[in-house]
Amino acid sequence: MKYRILYILSALFIFSCKEESKKLDADTIIQKAISQVGGKTIDTSTITFKFRDKYYRAKRNNGLYRLERSTNAAFKDTLDQLTNSDFKRFINEKEVPVADSLISSLSGSVNSVHYFSVLPYGLDAEAVNAKKVGETTINGKTYYEIQVTFSQEGGGEDFEDEYMYWINTKHFTVDFLAYNYHVNEGGTRFREAYNIREIEGIRFVDYRNFKPNEQFPPLESLDSLFANGELDLLSKIELQDVTVSENQK
Repeated sequence: MKYRILYILSALFIFSCKEESKKLDADTIIQKAISQVGGKTIDTSTITFKFRDKYYRAKRNNGLYRLERSTNAAFKDTLDQLTNSDFKRFINEKEVPVADSLISSLSGSVNSVHYFSVLPYGLDAEAVNAKKVGETTINGKTYYEIQVTFSQEGGGEDFEDEYMYWINTKHFTVDFLAYNYHVNEGGTRFREAYNIREIEGIRFVDYRNFKPNEQFPPLESLDSLFANGELDLLSKIELQDVTVSENQK
């Protein structure tokens, strides 16, 4: 009798969890994922890292930001700096003029690296349009499929790009993502997170970067292509020498 009662209670608990899972909308899932990555800490921190042959530094203060990229670790050689208000370039700590035709592309290249470094942080911005399209299983784990598009106003130069995030239904971590991009003839990429580590309360990951054979397959099909070994590994996206410090109040 005791085991029967325990079985019934367990079944009710599992059913309750599944029902609660169905009630979560895209915005709630994203907020939980941002919290899981360390959103409140990111809000008021300075993050530095090396990516390939460049050095990056992001200083954020509750909505205000200064995103930087430099050719040396001291951030004193060629330094590109993007803030809420403008873009500037410094060489040996002296500001130099930048042609208007280059500002958009330079700003975008600086922003994109910082953007990917702390995902899903930033997915609650006003220009983000998020939609829960379903749930799926990858490697035995269940994920919410969250589709993200961007409004033209506030969506940046690449507002037409589309994203899909696979967010773990239990831990609310982004373990996989995919996107269609349209620059340079466009294409599709699928990323698998690995080398997961926590530094001063912020979750950082590296990515294995895959390419499908088809140029623009439906993003929701990428997880199946990945599971079936039908994606080609192109590169690895690795953040090196990551440091995090809390900004002085």
